[in-house]
Amino acid sequence: MMIAALGTLPFLATLWLLVVLGAAVLEESGAKIAAALKGDFREQSSLPMSLPRVRSRHSVQKIRRETQRLRAAA
Repeated sequence: MMIAALGTLPFLATLWLLVVLGAAVLEESGAKIAAALKGDFREQSSLPMSLPRVRSRHSVQKIRRETQRLRAAA
């Protein structure tokens, strides 16, 4: 009988810890999550914007050639 009581205690402690951590996460980012669900953009990300990659001229010409070929096939 004592084993069941000792097994219940760590289970309840783990459950309590998960609830506390979940509440902390919601407190920190809950407003952002709610704004995202509503479709609002409250603030920009703190990460810097990455610059677009510049393609070489060869690849751009290849894409144009393939596009023209596909248009002609249609």
